[in-house]
Amino acid sequence: MVGISAIAIALLLLMVLAYRGLSLLILAPLLAALVALVSADTPLLASYTQVFMGAAGDFIVRYFPLFLLGAVFGKLMEDSGSAEVLAGAIVERLGDTRAILSVVLSCAVMTYGGVSLFVVAFAVYPIAAELFRQAGLPKRLIPGTIALGAFTFTMTALPGTPAIQNAIPMPYFGTSPFAAPGLGILTGLVMLGLGQAWLNHRARRARATGEGYGNHRETAPAAVHLREHAAGEGFDLAEVTARQARDLPPLVLALLPIVLVIALNLLFTAVVIPTMDTGYLAEPTYGATSIDSVRGVWSVIAALVIAIGVIIATNRKRLADLTTTLDSGANASLLPIFNTASLVGFGSVIASLAAFETISLWVTSVGGDNPLISLAIAVNLLAGMTGSASGGMSIALATLGDTYLAMGQGADISPDLLHRVTAVATGGLDALPHNGAVITLLSICGLTHRQAYLDIAVVAVVVPLISLVLLIILGSLAGSF
Repeated sequence: MVGISAIAIALLLLMVLAYRGLSLLILAPLLAALVALVSADTPLLASYTQVFMGAAGDFIVRYFPLFLLGAVFGKLMEDSGSAEVLAGAIVERLGDTRAILSVVLSCAVMTYGGVSLFVVAFAVYPIAAELFRQAGLPKRLIPGTIALGAFTFTMTALPGTPAIQNAIPMPYFGTSPFAAPGLGILTGLVMLGLGQAWLNHRARRARATGEGYGNHRETAPAAVHLREHAAGEGFDLAEVTARQARDLPPLVLALLPIVLVIALNLLFTAVVIPTMDTGYLAEPTYGATSIDSVRGVWSVIAALVIAIGVIIATNRKRLADLTTTLDSGANASLLPIFNTASLVGFGSVIASLAAFETISLWVTSVGGDNPLISLAIAVNLLAGMTGSASGGMSIALATLGDTYLAMGQGADISPDLLHRVTAVATGGLDALPHNGAVITLLSICGLTHRQAYLDIAVVAVVVPLISLVLLIILGSLAGSF
């Protein structure tokens, strides 16, 4: 009982202290040490060096290329002006009469193509602010609108998205980024439809009361939280004022890298890699593994490398300092992957405790004969407690991934469906108020939780949870398609 209480207290402290801004690089090992100290049968130093660091290091080894290439790709899209062009083009074509949909689709196109949430928020916010002002919509709706386009269906549901939330399940289930494509598309459409309906409802109520945009003085974001997150993402706040003087690329060139990421991802997954001779992977030198465990990661790596090359080749003159851009992108990958790896290490220490066996038996028994329910609950709860979609998912899969795969096989549930449910489950409770992306988004918009979090909660927490339930029901009835 003492062990279970210690785990619960550690998770609660993780949530509270992360919300108050304490770095996960410090917080995760400290709380892991606290739990180990309370558990008398757990050696402290061995828990840190052999369990915590072993799990964290394994995560970094497995996923660092995806974090690195994704961050470099996003930085190149930003510095070349491509992200700004895409957002502006969608807004221009839909107009201010469809302001909310314009902003949602602008965010969705960029995030589905691999641009980081942070870059998307910075690129879209100035456009959204002007568009909402012209349309007479309240500024408080902007964070929820950006969250719908960037934090939901393109991050977890749509097949082929290069988001890390779609990549982490692949080695555990032997799947690809296009796992359960039909169910993923349906789930994504439900998220988009319900989220759009909510925001439109809020807009109609605001218009009926004559609220308008509000009296807001727009300034360059300079809040403390924003500076901290900007530094962590390799973003220079001075660039905000320099964007307007840049030579922006034409729309075709701006869109090309995103199309390439998606198309090449599919090409490598379905055509190129399956024709390769990969028998050597069974050798100890290459990890004694199989192509199923690395195919998805290889596909994303290849697609991003080619897309990065295309951005550089087609925008060389627009990238005034290519070395600085590449360095900034590379540096921007470090904090996110080390934060997530620290959470994975924390989860591994928890999983090594004797008390965790009781917890795992309870979690895996929820849902009866349907492991999809248990999997969804475990991932969602851990994502909510850690304030991180990738962190919660990683802890759940690192500790119980093999168990859920075996349960799925026993219940005749395809690994593709397990993959999609896992990915979608990360996009619910992860967006609670202490989530770093939520805090950053509100800082960029110059709004508080009190002013704007309700809409974020509905579109990024409630709607994804509803969509997850629908996914489980459809998957249970129709299987993976």
